[in-house]
Amino acid sequence: MVDLHQEFKSSVFFHQARIERRSVDALIGIAAGLAADGTINQQEAEFLRTWIETHLAHLDDPVVNILYRRLADMLSDGVLDADESAELLEMLHQFTGLPVAPTQTPTFTTPASLPLDHPAPQLCLIDRVFLFTGVMAYGPRKECESQILERGGLIGGSVSKKIHYLVVGSIGNDQWLHSSYGTKIKKAVELRDNGVPIAIISEDHWQKVLFG
Repeated sequence: MVDLHQEFKSSVFFHQARIERRSVDALIGIAAGLAADGTINQQEAEFLRTWIETHLAHLDDPVVNILYRRLADMLSDGVLDADESAELLEMLHQFTGLPVAPTQTPTFTTPASLPLDHPAPQLCLIDRVFLFTGVMAYGPRKECESQILERGGLIGGSVSKKIHYLVVGSIGNDQWLHSSYGTKIKKAVELRDNGVPIAIISEDHWQKVLFG
């Protein structure tokens, strides 16, 4: 039906913001469903990209836009590799705010503050070992890691006594306690509490040190 005289849009039944909100709510439901089994495959990633393009491409929402751009970047070569699949799963858990374990009942949770080092420490880059967790506003994790490698730093594989800095991504990090990357943060906190010199820092602090 063509609304030639804009009567539908002018009526009390039409509200663009409400429609967009419902679309975002639908996206949260889809993301939760895709992440429920603890893995994201190529077909699911392509479906999610197409759905966002169809329903939310016009929406000026920074979190949705970052999710879409990261997803499009992962699929730009036509292949969703294992690392990208794991990172996408992590993003979807953060986007939905749902618990990680598929056996748990999906419930929205109250945000918990991040256990960052206060004050934020000075960063030494050369020969220091960095580990990234969460979704970085700067870009894909590989790009963040390359910034460290170019400056003489090293990248760790998991949280351990060998890690000097755990950098927590800025996107969706209020749900850290119930997200997949929350396990890294909790382990880092345990090491820090036991005297291991590992610092937990925000992406904002990391960016300020590297880029001013």
